[in-house]
Amino acid sequence: MMMDWAHFTPLWSLIGGLFVGLAATLFILFHGRIMGVSGILGGLIRPLRGDIGWRVIFLLGLVSAPIAAKILGVMPAIDIESSPVQLILAGLLVGFGTATGSGCTSGHGVCGIARLSPRSITATLTFMATGILTVWLMRHSGFGG
Repeated sequence: MMMDWAHFTPLWSLIGGLFVGLAATLFILFHGRIMGVSGILGGLIRPLRGDIGWRVIFLLGLVSAPIAAKILGVMPAIDIESSPVQLILAGLLVGFGTATGSGCTSGHGVCGIARLSPRSITATLTFMATGILTVWLMRHSGFGG
């Protein structure tokens, strides 16, 4: 795999990261909750009274942002090289990992590390190591396609 240096945008990536951090900060300040997507989504499975509206609005925002980018013509081309079976399996594994790890990368990686949570730091290191190992195995085995 070669780096696409012509389209590498470290400044925009930094700005995007700053916005994610700002959003997480504002979310915890105004709602007193961690902005972890798996927890927000999971809270809709067995919702508490008065706890549905903000979760639905948050998730609609996640879905509507790429739709708006597509309509505005600023969505980059997406080339998925994996098979549907691989994508489904990956999604199920992510869901399993999120459930067993008590959160996802947004909860642990963005919010937990910012709070210097040892559990979140460990979880994020585990996520990253597992992701690196998975990519390496997929590229150096017959499973990568």
